[in-house]
Amino acid sequence: MQRLRLDLDPLRETLLLTLYARALDTKLPHPILGDTYSADLADAIDYDFTKLKIKPSLVCSTALRAKKLDEAVRAFVAGHPDAVVVDLGCGLDTRVLRCDPPPGVDWYDVDFPDVVDLRPQFLPERSLRIGADLTKAGWLDSLPRDRPAMIVADGLLPFLPGDTFQRMTRELTTHLNRGELAINGYTRFAAWSMKYHPTIKAIGITAAQGFDDPHEPETWNAGLTMVEEQLLTRAPEVADFPQPLRAVTRLMSHSTALSRQGTRILRYRF
Repeated sequence: MQRLRLDLDPLRETLLLTLYARALDTKLPHPILGDTYSADLADAIDYDFTKLKIKPSLVCSTALRAKKLDEAVRAFVAGHPDAVVVDLGCGLDTRVLRCDPPPGVDWYDVDFPDVVDLRPQFLPERSLRIGADLTKAGWLDSLPRDRPAMIVADGLLPFLPGDTFQRMTRELTTHLNRGELAINGYTRFAAWSMKYHPTIKAIGITAAQGFDDPHEPETWNAGLTMVEEQLLTRAPEVADFPQPLRAVTRLMSHSTALSRQGTRILRYRF
């Protein structure tokens, strides 16, 4: 099989971090997500993934947060078979394939135009694609207003400058009217420390936004009400983490403050 070389700038190249982390998860003795779509996709790309220096902690946290966000999407769609799903900053994520929504659901994958244009080269066209710069207004017009909506954002928050994420959330919840928002929530420290991952550091990201209090988004004037905070250090899947990561994660789980510095999934209703 001929592999395809991608011409990505450093910011867009970060989509390969999460893609490869999900692919590596499939090689674990006990995969957490088991995303064989991502494994096949990584094999189809001509790229030296070893230079990303992905550690076991990133593999496990990426796979676990994806699994929990998938579960949130599936639960919402099960209760709203006419739903709209909006996957923000989708990159080459295979969530639409993993969740396999029924025909009545309209799924929108949103990212930079050149990123969403890559998706048909690697993935079955199971979604509608919106190419947009999320820091700018005007891309919401194609989204239906009169149906329940599930908004999901995995790993997006730290990459948006200033209050862009808050503003975008206000615009989304105003346009979409009712539904849920599910994100992996970074604390300020977690977002700050992410900048020092070798690949992220090379990009020179300075935005790195986060928030500590899971109720803070309720103050964004976006009509959000917190439904759930999942501290993933306490997830049963930690039993499948390799050692010594499993032991360290279990130690962290005894402290809410420390657990929040790891991976957490936040879900809000609007």
